[in-house]
Amino acid sequence: MADPIRIANCSGFFGDRVSAAREMVEGGPIDVLTGDWLAELTMLILARTRVKRPNGGYARTFVMQMEEVLGSCVEKGIKVVSNAGGLDPDGCAEAVAEVARGLGVDPKIAYVRGDDLLPRMEELIAADQLTHFETGEPIKDASAFLTANAYLGCWGIVEALNQGADIVITGRATDAAIVCGPAAWHHGWGRTDWNALAGAVAAGHVIECGTQATGGNYSFFHEVPGMKRVGFPWAEIAADGSTVFGKHDGTGGEVSVGTVTSQLLYEIGGPEYYGPDVTTRFDTIELEQVAKDRVRLSGVQGEPPPPTLKVCINRPGGYRQDMSVCLTGLDIEAKAKLVEDAFWEACPYAPGDFASVTTRVVRTDKTDPASNEEATAFFKLSIKDPDERKVGRAVSNAMIELALSSIPGFTSVGGSPGGGRPFGVYEPARIPAEIVPQEVVVLGGDTTEVSSVIPAGESAAPVSPRPGPTAAAPGGPTRRAPLGTLYGARSGDKGGNANLGMFARSDEAWAWLDGFLTTEKLKELLPEAAELRVDRYRLPAIRSLNFVLHGLLGEGVAASTRQDGQAKSLGEWLRAREADIPEALLP
Repeated sequence: MADPIRIANCSGFFGDRVSAAREMVEGGPIDVLTGDWLAELTMLILARTRVKRPNGGYARTFVMQMEEVLGSCVEKGIKVVSNAGGLDPDGCAEAVAEVARGLGVDPKIAYVRGDDLLPRMEELIAADQLTHFETGEPIKDASAFLTANAYLGCWGIVEALNQGADIVITGRATDAAIVCGPAAWHHGWGRTDWNALAGAVAAGHVIECGTQATGGNYSFFHEVPGMKRVGFPWAEIAADGSTVFGKHDGTGGEVSVGTVTSQLLYEIGGPEYYGPDVTTRFDTIELEQVAKDRVRLSGVQGEPPPPTLKVCINRPGGYRQDMSVCLTGLDIEAKAKLVEDAFWEACPYAPGDFASVTTRVVRTDKTDPASNEEATAFFKLSIKDPDERKVGRAVSNAMIELALSSIPGFTSVGGSPGGGRPFGVYEPARIPAEIVPQEVVVLGGDTTEVSSVIPAGESAAPVSPRPGPTAAAPGGPTRRAPLGTLYGARSGDKGGNANLGMFARSDEAWAWLDGFLTTEKLKELLPEAAELRVDRYRLPAIRSLNFVLHGLLGEGVAASTRQDGQAKSLGEWLRAREADIPEALLP
């Protein structure tokens, strides 16, 4: 049986700390360096980059990192696996090869392709091979796609490592695949080793967002030391798929049951975490603090994956104009109405002439304000249309022209008049795995095809969800307090939906939360969700609830008109809401 493999993360998103690769390579022993650069929005950004620079649709910051650490990785035998290839994994591989030549080293570089379905879209749609991820309806419109990428699993990465690759670059692989792949390769797992694979997928999910596992975006950040410079995490994965999470000694942040639980709740749905390699049952996870900055994850059970792969499609959504006006002092609602009425009087178009018009008043003002800022609320207007001219200067001029002729204290946020800006629309789809093979290309060598189909096989044993704590919620007197006094939260985007997970840190607090926070109560606390479909899922083994708010983000992050278009702060809003909490639970 092989020793555990230590897999480190050095990037959680496109734009993360460039020095993290060097910090992880030089800060302590690791076997594999990984990094996640991709998200639905990132694919749209890379598509626009590729238009300006052919063969440039990859994360150039990854290449910058390789300039810093590639020599050390070769010297120490550290493998590198990353999805930084984005839309051009071949271009990214060539760029890294150029870096290697400049450093005088000769690593074996491979890349995995096959995820990009854009060249095949007409034939796939004609054959009804693409269906909408949520509705199941066939996708019929073959026009104007910007990106269309299937989420590939780990077996192309495994094949590349089996062929001796030192660096493996992928396109749109799942976030967890870049961790699961090296673990499966190192331990020699087969495609039906469900429980081991599920453990590695859970580990990959925890570390794929980098410092979100070590204190970043953590509700109880005030308890975490060294938050000015949080260290990146690593996962030490054993042959059975169990994992110990940690970080290099002397770095900021912490690895605790709380930080790991928080990240487990990030951007998930129900207890079944579906992936291309395995369905990971999050309701079987067990967490244990085994030492300072060391958390063990074990007991994870897996089931066969679905026969389809998820596909991320981005389409041009048209153009948008977003404008804000400060409403200061008294008569906020009346001022907002006058600004809106005067704008449409000045605008050369009527509201019905646009594809979409959204208005809202954001009441950030306070009574008897002690500062100009505390006296201010905002009127926000978002307009969308396929015609760039309609949302251009004529519209923004109509707002600016009100500066001296409408409300007192008129201040426009955003500066001078400007044209509309393009935005993309996200559409999730499914495609049969059998028609999306992976291709492993070794630079200067052969190309190998790897099937995306997972062989049929039963689970190692019937999945048995962990029951969780048996403690009862305390009774007695209550006190009004914010939910965040006791509970942590983590939220995020999944296309047009948002997820919101909330977790307790004691058995008694979990029992009260489970009884209190129903779907109806959540809608009451978050009125924005009142008319939405909301799914509620229990994860008692990690004292957590997860909610999926369908349609909160409309047509996806790039098209959302919410102030927080990625729902990253949704959980903190819920934590700020007050409830009558048993005094026995409160500090």
